[in-house]
Amino acid sequence: MFITPAFAQTGAPGGTDMLMSLLPFVLIFVIMYFLILRPQQKKVKAHQELVKNVRRGDTVVTTGGLIGKVARVIDDSEIELQVAEGVKIRQMRGLISEVRAKGEPAKEEGES
Repeated sequence: MFITPAFAQTGAPGGTDMLMSLLPFVLIFVIMYFLILRPQQKKVKAHQELVKNVRRGDTVVTTGGLIGKVARVIDDSEIELQVAEGVKIRQMRGLISEVRAKGEPAKEEGES
């Protein structure tokens, strides 16, 4: 008596309605990609390039805050840092946060 019958709305079955409901989520993802993900990927590439180009004589800062001079490059994943006179430590290359000063590598004994 007090309830009126509900009539279904006419239109395309889920076509444009579904597209319009997904549009905000797509826009949010695109905005997140350009504001968050893409700059982070660039930063990671720049850090990998920095770590790859570390050589003997460079002054570096580690993620733990140690400042030292690269005494020797052991392999692709490790370097040897001189943190004080006569004190050398082994450090993972990936844990270098910044290169303070680029140094010239020491000449080998046979070079003039």
